[in-house]
Amino acid sequence: MKMFLETLKFRNEALFYFGLANLVLAFIFLILSQTTTTQVLGINAWIKPFKFAFSTVLYTFAMAWYCFYLKDFNVKMFSWAVILLLSFEVGYIIFQAARGQLSHFNISTPVYATLYSGMAIAITILTLYSAYIGVLFFKNDFPELPIYYVWSIRLGILIFVIFAFEGFVMGSRLTHTIGGAIGGTGLPLVNWSTKFGDPRIAHFIGMHALQVLPVLAFYVLKDIKMTVLVSVLYGLLAVFTLVQALQGKPLIKM
Repeated sequence: MKMFLETLKFRNEALFYFGLANLVLAFIFLILSQTTTTQVLGINAWIKPFKFAFSTVLYTFAMAWYCFYLKDFNVKMFSWAVILLLSFEVGYIIFQAARGQLSHFNISTPVYATLYSGMAIAITILTLYSAYIGVLFFKNDFPELPIYYVWSIRLGILIFVIFAFEGFVMGSRLTHTIGGAIGGTGLPLVNWSTKFGDPRIAHFIGMHALQVLPVLAFYVLKDIKMTVLVSVLYGLLAVFTLVQALQGKPLIKM
């Protein structure tokens, strides 16, 4: 882990420190979720900031690592786009959690509606930027890297982009619950619904292809055919959970 962090800092110091700051925030929010009583939609208000801060760490570290391989790419511009856009999203989520208010799906006032739309725009820009990086990985060759690892990055970014945009399934409905009322308790920590369909599951699985597939390919699979096969199966798993959610069925019924 120490070597990974030292290498990451060398590759992209700005995103290294941004990710580190979000990791600290994630731990703070996790502690707050166990020591405070403020709730939003029936769960502790600090669960959501924890999830988004930690997700930011994973995305930031992964993209900082991969972008180092791109020779003709303005990494500095991308890094600051990540820092500014994700700071806005996480910052607004923190602000609303502290007030015991919804951040996502909250259009109850013109100000809230504008800020919610702002988050959607910020994430759309970042997702399109990520898609562009994916295109660069498909267009370029990386003779210094194992080919199975290159394909895991390509397919990881592709699945990430598809299921990042899947977030609009929830945004267009102003809910992450299908077949019942939004809110209530669910699976521990992630809070996925155990009674109704929940598109957040597919969103989570698909977006974390960005980390899962390259790690599996580099350390476990070490074969291009296996990497492609596992990537396809991983993508189908995300599709399956989305179809299930759209049918109003929970992943685990309790």
